[in-house]
Amino acid sequence: MPPVHAALPSLAPLLPELILGIGVMVLILYGAWRGERSAETVSVGALVLLLVALFAVLSQPATGRVTTLSGAFVSDAFSKVMKSLVLLGSSAAIVLAHDYFKREKIDRFEFPVLIVLCTIGMMVMVSANDLIALYLGLELQSLAAYVIAAFHRDDVRSTEAGLKYFVLGALSSGMLLYGSSLIYGFTGTVSFPGIVSALNDQAGAGIVLGIVFVAAGVCFKMSAVPFHMWTPDVYEGSPTPVTAFFAAAPKMAAVSMTVRVFIGALPDVTAVWQQIFVFVSIVSMALGSFAAIGQRSIKRLMAYSSIANIGYALIGLASGSQEGIEGLVLYMIIYLAMTLGTFAIILSLRRRDVMFESIDDLSGLSRTHPWLAFCLAAMMFSLAGIPPLAGFFAKYYVFAAAIKAGLVTLAVIGVVTSVVGAYYYLRIVKIMYFDEPKERYEAMAPGLRVVLALSSIVVILFVVVPHPLRAAAANAAKSLF
Repeated sequence: MPPVHAALPSLAPLLPELILGIGVMVLILYGAWRGERSAETVSVGALVLLLVALFAVLSQPATGRVTTLSGAFVSDAFSKVMKSLVLLGSSAAIVLAHDYFKREKIDRFEFPVLIVLCTIGMMVMVSANDLIALYLGLELQSLAAYVIAAFHRDDVRSTEAGLKYFVLGALSSGMLLYGSSLIYGFTGTVSFPGIVSALNDQAGAGIVLGIVFVAAGVCFKMSAVPFHMWTPDVYEGSPTPVTAFFAAAPKMAAVSMTVRVFIGALPDVTAVWQQIFVFVSIVSMALGSFAAIGQRSIKRLMAYSSIANIGYALIGLASGSQEGIEGLVLYMIIYLAMTLGTFAIILSLRRRDVMFESIDDLSGLSRTHPWLAFCLAAMMFSLAGIPPLAGFFAKYYVFAAAIKAGLVTLAVIGVVTSVVGAYYYLRIVKIMYFDEPKERYEAMAPGLRVVLALSSIVVILFVVVPHPLRAAAANAAKSLF
C-alpha cells in the first residue's frame, strides 16, 4: 500500500472544488446554528469562498493536462478559463442578489449556499473526463438550480418557474443518461479517451442514436432550440438575480460540458454530430431573433436573446476546429460581460420598492439617468454586434471560423439573424433616448455599480486591449486539440 502522502498531489487539480465543498459545509452549519440572522454573514462568506476558489483556479498551470480520480477529472487550460467564468458569474449573482433580496424580504442564508453548491456542480461539469463525472456534476448543478428558481416561495410565478424547470430538467437528464448508456454499451467504456479509442473512426447506428440523445440533453442545459421551451418562463418567473445567474454561470458550464463531450470524446466522428449542431445553431439564432421582436418584458427579451446567443456560440462548435473553439470561448467570455452588465441595470429599475421589468419603463432613461442609459446602450449595441464594441468581435471570430471550415451558409445565416436581432436591441436604445422620460429611479446599489462598471470595461475597451482575452481563448482551445 503506497504511503498516504504519495496520493495527495493527485488531488491538486481538485483544489478549487475542495475549497468550495469544505467551505459550503461550514456555511450550512453556521446558517443552521444562527438561523435567519446569518444571511448577511453567509452571503459574504460564500462570496469570499468563490473568490478564493477563483484564485486557486488561476494559480493552476496555464499549460499542460493533468488528470485525477482515475482519469475521470481533468485540469487543463480550457477548464481554467471556463471555471474562471463560472466563478465570476456565480460571484456576480451573489452581489446582484444582496440588495434585491433584502428589499423583497427573502434574504435567507440558503441562497448563497445553493449558489456555491451549484457552482461545484458546474466546475465538475467543466472538468469531467468521463460520462459518470459529467452526469454527477450536471445533477448537482441542476438540483440546486431548481430550488433557487422557486426561491421566492410566496410568488406564484417563481414557484411555477421552479416546477417547470424541474419537470423539463428531469426529462432532459433522462435523455442524456439514455444517450450515455448507448455510447457505453457500444464502446464498453465511459472514459472520453477510451471512447475515442473504441470508436476508431467508426460510428454504427447505436452510437449515432446515443450521440443524438446526448446532444438533446446538453441542448436543454444550454437552452438551445428545440429544447428551449423552459427558458422564457423560467427567466420571467424567477427572481431577477436568479435570472441573471441562469443567464450567466450555468451557460458557461453547459457550453463547456458540450465541448468536452463532442471534442473530447467524439472528435473522430465529427461528421455525425456536426450536422446536429449546424441545425441547432440555425434554429436557435432564427427563433431567438424573431421571437424577441414582440416581447414587452425585458426579462423575456433577455431569455430569447440568450437562445440566439447560444446559437451564435454553437457556430464555433459546429466548425469542429481549433479556431472554432477559440471563437466559442471568446464569445462566452464577452457574452458573460454583456449579460451581467444588462442585468445589473435591470435590477436598478426600482422606484418606491417596486421593481419595473417592462421595456417601456426605460422611457427617457437618458435624461433621468444618463450614465445608466449610456451603459445599457453599450450593452445593447454590443449584443447586436455593432463595432467597435466587444460583441462585434465575438461574432466575427465564430463567423470567420465557420467560413474557414467550409460552413459558409451557416455564417451567412448568422449574419442575417444578427441584423434581425439588431431591431429589438436598437428599439431599447430608441426608447431610452427618444421617448418621454418617466419618474427617476432610485440610486443604484453599490454592488450593482461594481458589476456594471466591470462589465462595461470589458464591452467597451475590448477593442483597445483584446490580447489578454484572445490569448486565454487561444490557449483554452489549443489544450483540446
